[in-house]
Amino acid sequence: MEAKFSPRVKDVISYSREEALRLRHDYIGTEHLLLGLIREGDGMAIKILRNIGIDTAALRQSVEEAVKSSAVSRTPIGNMPLTKQAEKVLKITYLEAKIFKSEIIGTEHLLLAILRDEDNIASQILQQYQVSYDIFKAEVEQNKTTIRDEAPGSSTGDDDYPEEEQFIQPKKVSDIKSKTPVLDNFGRDLTKAAEEGRLDPIVGREKEIERVSQILSRRKKNNPLLIGEPGVGKSAIAEGLALRIVQRKVSRVLFNKRVVTLDLASLVAGTKYRGQFEERMKAVMNELEKSPDVILFIDEIHTIVGAGGASGSLDASNMFKPALARGEIQCIGATTLDEYRQYIEKDGALDRRFQRVTIEPATHDETIEILNRIKEKYEEHHNVNYTPEAIEACVSLTTRYITDRFLPDKAIDALDEAGSRVHLTNIHVPQTIIDIEEKIEEIKLEKNRVVRSQKYEEAAKLRDTEKKLLEELDREKIAWEEETKAKRYVVSEDNVAEVVSMMTGIPVQRVSQTDSQKLLNMGELMKNRIIGQDDAVQKLVKAIQRTRAGLKDPKKPIGSFIFLGPTGVGKTELAKELARFMFDSEDALIQIDMSEYMEKFAISRLVGAPPGYVGYEEGGQLTEKVRRKPYAVILLDEIEKAHPDV
Repeated sequence: MEAKFSPRVKDVISYSREEALRLRHDYIGTEHLLLGLIREGDGMAIKILRNIGIDTAALRQSVEEAVKSSAVSRTPIGNMPLTKQAEKVLKITYLEAKIFKSEIIGTEHLLLAILRDEDNIASQILQQYQVSYDIFKAEVEQNKTTIRDEAPGSSTGDDDYPEEEQFIQPKKVSDIKSKTPVLDNFGRDLTKAAEEGRLDPIVGREKEIERVSQILSRRKKNNPLLIGEPGVGKSAIAEGLALRIVQRKVSRVLFNKRVVTLDLASLVAGTKYRGQFEERMKAVMNELEKSPDVILFIDEIHTIVGAGGASGSLDASNMFKPALARGEIQCIGATTLDEYRQYIEKDGALDRRFQRVTIEPATHDETIEILNRIKEKYEEHHNVNYTPEAIEACVSLTTRYITDRFLPDKAIDALDEAGSRVHLTNIHVPQTIIDIEEKIEEIKLEKNRVVRSQKYEEAAKLRDTEKKLLEELDREKIAWEEETKAKRYVVSEDNVAEVVSMMTGIPVQRVSQTDSQKLLNMGELMKNRIIGQDDAVQKLVKAIQRTRAGLKDPKKPIGSFIFLGPTGVGKTELAKELARFMFDSEDALIQIDMSEYMEKFAISRLVGAPPGYVGYEEGGQLTEKVRRKPYAVILLDEIEKAHPDV
């Protein structure tokens, strides 16, 4: 019977007796067999444990601490009996070898036999390290095509096979044959992406992540719902949680959890027959219920309301509700405030199963810290370097000039686009490459000409010359590529200002110049254009200089002026000149003829119809123009003709 054990397994059994003696035990149990496997160190069982991220030294320590109390006072002598569990394990090894159709019992079969019986000490300790029978068996099956370390025909205890080197590739826990194939098909594992370094680091958001962790640790209704404006970092919090799980910077309850984002579009796609969508959803739900280590993340969670629902069938949200309430699955949702109100708040049964976590936009200082942390990835991508002033400009300029979006999203966009612009504007193809390409074109034309003239020897010479030039061109391109990689261009404040100018339509020089420089010669320039109105121009210039010096409420306009005087003295012209000076274009002037607003109800044309009235969604003439072009001069012409209420 013993002849079927591989030399390595025989060594393991021998080592297990020595380990029992060392620990002053008068028996050999499964824990000593595990210590023997660790001590032997080269068998397939230990290699698999190491490759799935198990620290064998820590495992040994855990085993020794667990059995410390059963030591006897004297060192045992003579034969040491096997415990019933150890005997049972050695018998099961035959069955395990039979399952794998192996004539030789290897270390992997011994460890599988230990894991099969969940009541023994060794198996319980391995379970603490997230190693179960199913996981280990899946890994052995995956490698069954490679030559095992306990191969037939080995006559010595030193079974080192060079073929094993093909097997010994470092692998992460997530590389094991998955227990959630359906979820893997319709989702993306954020934890795996974090392990591979594909996620950007998350900065700040300590309170939000702590609150999310707190909700996830609840017994029931442990489902956080992230609510916030677009671009404030809701999805980034889920990615940050995945990063922290990988870095073990979370509570012990969340250790070894997987954050998987569900792609609802791929789940619905292709379900043309009734019941197909429900079948897929049920498969996902079953996997989630069987895998308590999976945290589901659904971005834009309002899309589950009505998703896949046909007449007489359930939609995704109604299928999720029972499991969410029982706490069988953990789900993180993310949606905007508007969509939350429109879809989820109306559905009270769905809303009560989630715990709301409001995500506020990042502050100015937090955004600068975020950009400093993530800029390395953008520098590497665009082959540039960002100056501290450029980082500051990304935040301050987008805060000031892009009002309809939120930090940190708009600042990151400016950072990314500024890097892209600098990279593109500095691509200069060397003259050598251009010359070689021109020569190749000339030779191709010449070659075609001589072929038509049936001068084949000359054509062959030209072909050889062309081949040499192509080789030279490849060398030059490689050298240019290397040189480009080595040389990094600097992204300055001016580059960021230029990009923000493109994004908002504000002239670049007006963004990059300081207010003092911009307003220095305002009075003289305006007086030269508006003749004979020096007093009015002076008052206008002073008011603008005062407000732009910071002596104003930032939420109020730069200035509000009423120009009084008879027809033709230059009231409208002064407004046009002001627009031209401030924004370099008369197009920045929004001119509204107030004689059209003589009636009280005409106000709805300016600011839009009230809720419930026709045209409510369209907005007003004034509000829409200002929304599209927020940096403009508004001229309300002939204001005295408008209705007093307007």
